[in-house]
Amino acid sequence: MKKTIAVTGNTGPKVRSDCEITLELTDKWGIIIDLTSKVRTLYGDSIVKLTNDVLGFFGVKNARVKILDSGALPFVISARLEAAVKQLTDSDLEYLPAFLPENGYATIRDRFRFSRLYLPGNNPGLMINAGLHSADGIILDLEDSVAPDKKDEATILVRNALRQIDFCGAERMVRINQGERGVRDLQQIIPHNVNLILIPKCESPDYILRVEKEIEAILRKRKLKNKVFLMPIIESAIGVENAYAIAKASENIVAMAIGLEDYTADLGVQRTTEGKESFYARTRLVVAAKAAGIQPIDSVFSDVSDMEALRATVLVSKSLGFEGMGCIHPRQIPVIRQGFAPDNAEIDKSKQIVLAWDSAMKNGLGVVALGSKMIDPPVVARAQKTIDLAIRLGLIDKNWIQEDAPGENKL
Repeated sequence: MKKTIAVTGNTGPKVRSDCEITLELTDKWGIIIDLTSKVRTLYGDSIVKLTNDVLGFFGVKNARVKILDSGALPFVISARLEAAVKQLTDSDLEYLPAFLPENGYATIRDRFRFSRLYLPGNNPGLMINAGLHSADGIILDLEDSVAPDKKDEATILVRNALRQIDFCGAERMVRINQGERGVRDLQQIIPHNVNLILIPKCESPDYILRVEKEIEAILRKRKLKNKVFLMPIIESAIGVENAYAIAKASENIVAMAIGLEDYTADLGVQRTTEGKESFYARTRLVVAAKAAGIQPIDSVFSDVSDMEALRATVLVSKSLGFEGMGCIHPRQIPVIRQGFAPDNAEIDKSKQIVLAWDSAMKNGLGVVALGSKMIDPPVVARAQKTIDLAIRLGLIDKNWIQEDAPGENKL
């Protein structure tokens, strides 16, 4: 027997920008709405109208609706209502809020991914102002942060968030679930201009190809041209062993991340701040990613209160070759961004190396020394990469070489 009562959303003293919906289908009396909201005086009529519109869209003519509102925006209320209706009916319709024009931007393959902020996919209160924190990417998470019985409603909420929240230019990312559940997630997410899909607990190229095939089918069916990049996450011993094959599985893969909580669990060891237990896996992932021409991304740092330990971890990550980390709190973003950007000493030394090399080449010298150290092409290439990064970050002017006169080179 199909149930007649559904409950969606969240309520409680710490809940904000959300609502709890209790929907009971009835045989008569029309739509009866019981609304509790601190903003009822200002927005009560609009909430009631939206509720009637959503239920009418799905063909619900008789129902009792109890709404405990904690300041939910309309796209949240409609997502909660849609999720409740779909628990009680077989409807496959979608009640879509308007797509904001500012959310139509694309991304590029080699953009910075220093910091990526994870947001639980069933918590709208953390999503709404996320773009103000200036992370390079915003990850709407449908996997570990969402309880199994909340997956369906979280997917609807994330779909609406992609249409309604301005993430201020941050790369729009979604972490799907594992396996076939993740493939089903794509149906709800891909049509709404997601820039990048994170594929969790990836262990072989086969699943990458399965996800890619599904994305291509959705884009083709909807006649969409937007690019959707991929970022597999390695979280197991077998995943580490297959890292290069995974990194090369698709030209749409732009980065590969490691998830150390699950990886250390798979090894049966404790994760430590020093990270000795994961050194092999991290360096293996960096080498595989670099060999495949994509960005290696380090795991999140789980202690959101210890900024000094985070800073030290970022510097180790950078020294290993990683090009970014995940964040689980906005306060981690500036520390990570600053840590992965070149500092003044790195930039000055790189300038000196490039200037010394240019001068030597102009004078026909085959051997170049800077102070007591010899310079060869790999050193120059590394210095030029640091300078290119500093220019892209706006730390130095692109015409810096015209302002730094030869002869000032010294270590």
